[in-house]
Amino acid sequence: MIVITREGNKAVIRPAGDIVAASLPELRLKMRGIVDEGVCDMVVDLTDVHMVDSSGIGLLISAYNSLRKAGGRLAVIHASEDILELFQTMRVHQHFSVSGN
Repeated sequence: MIVITREGNKAVIRPAGDIVAASLPELRLKMRGIVDEGVCDMVVDLTDVHMVDSSGIGLLISAYNSLRKAGGRLAVIHASEDILELFQTMRVHQHFSVSGN
């Protein structure tokens, strides 16, 4: 289950599981819907996420690009040490804010 909290043009998305290829269709649909509804600032809360694969990274970069075109921002919070290390290795943190627990 994906929990979404909205306040004006800001939204926090909290996936309840790993961000991997099998879980992406639902997450992509929710994120796209939020952007289409006018959300400019999106925070992805990784509290319950233990793994992000290459497809998941692709989804986050795609969301970042969509938000940036709309003048918005993407941030990732509560990433585990492993996910932080992955994002730094892939240099994802150079595009949007990534913070750990």
